[in-house]
Amino acid sequence: MTLSSDGWPGPGGRPFDAVLCDVDNVIRVYDPSGLNALERAAGLAEGTTMKLAFAPDTVLPLVVGRVTPDEWARSAVQGLAGLVPEATARKLAEALVRTPFRADQVVVSLLREARARVPLVLVTNTSVQLEEDLAALGLTDLADHVVSSARVGIAKPDRRIYDIAVERAGVPAGRCLFVDDTLENVEAAAALGMRTVHYRGPEDLRRALNPL
Repeated sequence: MTLSSDGWPGPGGRPFDAVLCDVDNVIRVYDPSGLNALERAAGLAEGTTMKLAFAPDTVLPLVVGRVTPDEWARSAVQGLAGLVPEATARKLAEALVRTPFRADQVVVSLLREARARVPLVLVTNTSVQLEEDLAALGLTDLADHVVSSARVGIAKPDRRIYDIAVERAGVPAGRCLFVDDTLENVEAAAALGMRTVHYRGPEDLRRALNPL
């Protein structure tokens, strides 16, 4: 018999009764090749723009819904002042916010199979554009609930966004499996008693969902 993290088996011996899953870099995969090419042409190291954009103080207003993606991108490239011409900085900002993305169909398939057995809640640090992006990916029906940091005004690893996700899942935290590519977010979920997966590729998710 498989036991849960609190020592009790779920229905049918399941080790968890809900899945809480991140979106970006788990379900949604980005292709920064266009941005990287612009950086190389400007004499910048690849990843410079992303590093500026995802600095905690820069990205937080985006993921709690205070600014739009375009406003975020313009703010991010201000750090390039003196390194590239203003026109180049504007091009980098545009490329940043328009970075192409796709759904990882292996992950999507695994999550759809899991949702046939337990509730699935997406819990993600993202912008106010998430609903539009999920529609573009054809994933509006993927989950039972979506907890977007930009809509609730709270970002992982703040425990309050986990509490919201757990409430929507309808099971105790100790009966949830939490999946995220950011270690800090995974550690915060573990501290609340959840089973966790530090996601690095589809096989991590497949192994975690096998007990279902």
